[in-house]
Amino acid sequence: MVSIYVQSPTFLNSPFPSPASRRLRRGASPPQSLRVTASRSSSFDVVVVGGGIIGLTIARQFLTGSDLSVAVVDKAVPCSGATGAGQGYIWMTHKKPGSDIWDLAMRSHQLWHELADRLSDQGLDPQELLGWKKTGLFSFTHFGSLLVGKTSQECVALKQKVNELTEGGLRAEYLSSGDLFLKEPAILVDDETGAAFLPDDSQLDAHRAVAYIEKGNREFATEGRYAEFYHEPVTGLIRSDGSSKEVTGVQTLKRNLYGKKATIVAAGCWSGSLMHDLLKDCNISVDVPVKPRKGHLLVVENFDSFHLNHGMMEAGYADHQSASAPGAEERMLSISMTATMDTTGNLVLGSSREFVGFDTEADETIIRCIWERAAEFFPKLRDISIEDFIRNRKVRVGLRPYMPDGKPVIGSVPGLQNLYLAAGHEGGGLSMALGTAEMVSGIVLGKPSKVDVSAFQVKGRCC
Repeated sequence: MVSIYVQSPTFLNSPFPSPASRRLRRGASPPQSLRVTASRSSSFDVVVVGGGIIGLTIARQFLTGSDLSVAVVDKAVPCSGATGAGQGYIWMTHKKPGSDIWDLAMRSHQLWHELADRLSDQGLDPQELLGWKKTGLFSFTHFGSLLVGKTSQECVALKQKVNELTEGGLRAEYLSSGDLFLKEPAILVDDETGAAFLPDDSQLDAHRAVAYIEKGNREFATEGRYAEFYHEPVTGLIRSDGSSKEVTGVQTLKRNLYGKKATIVAAGCWSGSLMHDLLKDCNISVDVPVKPRKGHLLVVENFDSFHLNHGMMEAGYADHQSASAPGAEERMLSISMTATMDTTGNLVLGSSREFVGFDTEADETIIRCIWERAAEFFPKLRDISIEDFIRNRKVRVGLRPYMPDGKPVIGSVPGLQNLYLAAGHEGGGLSMALGTAEMVSGIVLGKPSKVDVSAFQVKGRCC
């Protein structure tokens, strides 16, 4: 029996829940703040605004790579935004070698794989802790990514892409229709079908990964080096004498949180509007053009009509991802096939992209379009009507933090001291999180970066 039901992505639905979520599930009253500290001090070395994957990994980098204390503050809870609504791809297949984002993506790819390898070396299970799926680990011996083309023109482009990825240092292979069918018998192939195959691409479960990172961060709370302040919207900046250019922390509705060395805004799609509010009295010209880009994913549980050995997306996905920003009235809806099986055996289908502000309501028309587009690639879906389980389904809706030039904005905010920004990763926040965290920490601490930071700086892009 196939079942699908609607679910908003929240941390409390994580398959690897935090201590706080377990308390809530037992019926305890929600705490005023999910603070993990015995101290009532509101002074830290670093304040991170945003509890998504970018904010939490930045906190982790400071905690593990320095002796600084860190506070994370968020208006909601972890995994309640784009992080919790995604498919968890740690992919390079749709990236372009030589592009500004390539080195950051490669570095993050490397760091995620190193983390999974360390866990394995310690006798721990990356699949259990991170939802990790990679070629050769445990039962997932066939995993990797497939970028699928359905026309001769797309296949010519995929062959060129394989050459570029290989020259960029990755293992990549072009698969003809016959080879593709051998790897994925469920997919519809003909003479014009082909795919780019990257065996080293991987996938993780966002909720499990966030829970693991947060649990690791909380271990520093006993040293007085870490605290969380959730359900606390940030309302303003604190400056050293009230009007100077030195930022010393943030105000929330409940308290002042001081960051002696750095305040870092990593609030995903809300970063643009939040920065506008925070800077309105600062007399500096900074406009952060991060906008929300809504997306849907459809999760089919107890699915046994076919099995997928790899994560897949259609060749046109990258073109839809890089579409330019719309005018004031343009929605710019696009639907691209993405498909994977998660670690619990659910079929996860996507995806959509559109500009509709901060709306997170599931759209029935888009859900049907995702199903119909997937059925063009997987003919067995044509034998299953979405109407059969319309009342019982699971839809993830998230808001990607879109930047018009397709690159995240990472670095210090011009005109203010000790204020930094890390946002605009679009659908790549999870995959680029560890590299971003390393970059932000290096900028704040004055350490050399393994990735050129100039392409991501705020100056010239938000001024």
